[in-house]
Amino acid sequence: MDWCGDFSFPTRVVFGPGRSRELPALVRDWGTQALVVTDEGLLSSGAAEPVFAALRESQLDYRVFDGVESNPSEENVMEGLRRFQQDCDFLIAIGGGSVLDAAKAIRLLATHEGPLAPYDDLKDGSERIGPDLPPLVAIPTTAGTGSEVGRSTVITVGGRKTVIFSPYLVPTIALCDPELTLGLPGRVTAGTGADALIHNLEAYLARGFHPLCDAIALDGMRRAMRWLAAAVHNGRNLEARTQMMIAAMMGAVAFQKGLGVVHSLAHPLSTIAGMHHGTANAVMLPHALRFNREVIRHRIGAVAHALAVPESHVPDETVERVADALAALFADIGLPKRLREAGVTRALLAPMAGLAIQDGCHLSNPRNVTRQDMLALYEAAL
Repeated sequence: MDWCGDFSFPTRVVFGPGRSRELPALVRDWGTQALVVTDEGLLSSGAAEPVFAALRESQLDYRVFDGVESNPSEENVMEGLRRFQQDCDFLIAIGGGSVLDAAKAIRLLATHEGPLAPYDDLKDGSERIGPDLPPLVAIPTTAGTGSEVGRSTVITVGGRKTVIFSPYLVPTIALCDPELTLGLPGRVTAGTGADALIHNLEAYLARGFHPLCDAIALDGMRRAMRWLAAAVHNGRNLEARTQMMIAAMMGAVAFQKGLGVVHSLAHPLSTIAGMHHGTANAVMLPHALRFNREVIRHRIGAVAHALAVPESHVPDETVERVADALAALFADIGLPKRLREAGVTRALLAPMAGLAIQDGCHLSNPRNVTRQDMLALYEAAL
């Protein structure tokens, strides 16, 4: 099958193996100098060399900012902003979700007054964001967050992961080339792929009415369940890489409906315990499914079907089967089963529960959550 195409949903997506070489033509009319946002690891690995080769051949002027951390902070954003203000006209983001999120925040502050705290979605910050933003092309090198098509950016502000949300934050172009993920290490493929799967799953189960997102989420789940292990176990499998990049995009489109308690639990696991975000999601998901059991009975059958899990005539049994199947998948791709396997100690649980209840993702969880619930879920996963 030909996996190349251009479409808009809602941003322009240029998708297909090898298409990152088209970058210069896509940005030709945007200005005379670009800020390329990336991270040191990607730059030193050479994984993005096809993109930089295309830039060099085009003789496009660009500066490079490679100071994005794995959990981007406001300090990262401000440093990138200073680089952008040195006569740059537009941005090119090359990397995983952290890089793409940092580029979105730099783009925001290029035309909006800082700091970032007033733009927090929990403070109705989207009302402060207007359309006057410089162009941005987002080039993902992982299949995880789907930030290349998402309307949000997640930045650590004052020690807390802060979600900034606005339709205006969607990149001008998402340039999605699965070939850029072929060299991704198995561990990173596993963590980012789990994140993509869980975005789709939590979005489908989130409270609220959004049939378009529901349909997208179910297909995103199906693709991720079918292809994630193949992408991890054979990193050169281009079809698996392509399918996972599609699943990641679908997850980011779907979670405009909302996410859930898994993400609220995962965010402090990153900021306090240093866990990879997708890995944290994977450890917490089976426990969250069981916590939500009573309120997802009417939807768990569709989830089981998407994940190719045999459905029971007893909905609670189907929840258990889904949780067990996902735990088995995550174990197969090398992710830890317990938090303690990732170095999390009991002393961290109470502080993390305090941050988790402040996180807005759980507000769309299908079951209401208290701080005590957060603590109990951490303890169950420890």
